[in-house]
Amino acid sequence: MSQTYIVDLKNNVGKSVTIKGWLYNKRSSGKIKFLQVRDGTGIVQGVMAASDVSPEVFKQGDGITQESSLEVTGTVRADKRAPGGYELTLRNVKVIQIAEAYPITPKEHGTGFLMENRHLWIRSRKQAATLKVRAEIVRAIRDFFDDRGFVLVDTPILTPAACEGTTTLFEVEYFGDKAYLTQSGQLYNEATAAALGKTYCFGPTFRAEKSKTRKHLMEFWMVEPEIAYADLDDVMKLSEEFIVFIIQRVLKNRREELEILERDIAALEKIKLPFPRVSYPELIKLFKEWGHDFVDGNDLGAPEETVIGEKFDQPVMIHRFPMKVKAFYMKADPKNPDLALCVDVIAPEGFGELIGGGQREDNLKTLEKKIKEHKLPANAFKWYLDLRRYGSVPHGGFGLGLERTVAWLCGSEHIRECIPFPRMLYKIYP
Repeated sequence: MSQTYIVDLKNNVGKSVTIKGWLYNKRSSGKIKFLQVRDGTGIVQGVMAASDVSPEVFKQGDGITQESSLEVTGTVRADKRAPGGYELTLRNVKVIQIAEAYPITPKEHGTGFLMENRHLWIRSRKQAATLKVRAEIVRAIRDFFDDRGFVLVDTPILTPAACEGTTTLFEVEYFGDKAYLTQSGQLYNEATAAALGKTYCFGPTFRAEKSKTRKHLMEFWMVEPEIAYADLDDVMKLSEEFIVFIIQRVLKNRREELEILERDIAALEKIKLPFPRVSYPELIKLFKEWGHDFVDGNDLGAPEETVIGEKFDQPVMIHRFPMKVKAFYMKADPKNPDLALCVDVIAPEGFGELIGGGQREDNLKTLEKKIKEHKLPANAFKWYLDLRRYGSVPHGGFGLGLERTVAWLCGSEHIRECIPFPRMLYKIYP
């Protein structure tokens, strides 16, 4: 008999189907056994009565262990009390493999133990739900840019120079020379935007940050659009439209997963356009009003992002930071050269920065001077300076961290649960 997936049971009420999956849980009540089976698309309860199956099949049910692989065949019936709203009246059970004693039991386990068994932990309901939300966000990201005429480009993983600062680089040997794992595809995107107008890259990035916070990973995914003939206002407008689009897609297609995760859906439904916009100088005044001790001229850290997230129930766009705390490629505000034409989008509820971006420096002489000031290797940036030699235009873009976004929408306590196999400080197994 052909396979039916649990997610499609609603279309098969009254029919006999075969589900191929794994035993999630079981219990017995006299002459009836209840087998909960998962297949990746959902969980269904199979009711096996002694009167409906052979004695051999009924007895076999006693020996099926947690996470054993099996095929169950039965009739689909609607039952509002059942997980997913449907049950199977079982007629046959075929065991594929009896699993050994499964290490992750229904009891409480420590985080360290669960991370050592991450390859098995992702089978649990909440972890699987998080990964499904992640997949939905990825699909929404691609749809958003593809439908707006952006061209997807793939930027290098191995690069000859830094983009976001030299202190967080992963260095690798490259045929007798030095190379680095990419921190961002932005610089290369500036080249593709000059060729194609509107582009985006989407892939893994790497930061060797010696941080153990709940918001940091050594390897994470980032989507980075870049637009020719764009200024800071264009970047900010695109940023907020992008975030709202993602939220609406997740609310539409992954509400069941959000409920499994016990996410406060109402908090996400509140997110509307436009987002509050607060300049850095205005933020300094707000910090004083809120009684938060902060040194004017510093970049925002986790404490500041938390304070901002507590004061607003919408993502907040903090713009025009001091030039001295931003990357060499940021363009200065012509009205105040001490400030950069940049923006950070801070999520509510304490989930931190979702987006960082802004307008790029498009003047050749200014950019040459900045590269010298930041003591960057001029030879590695010759190609980048060429972009200002041959048809330079105002342009800008941003980067959105996928895992931070997943953590926010899922309400995850730690970002390590928002990627299948997290890479953290001193943690690379499995």
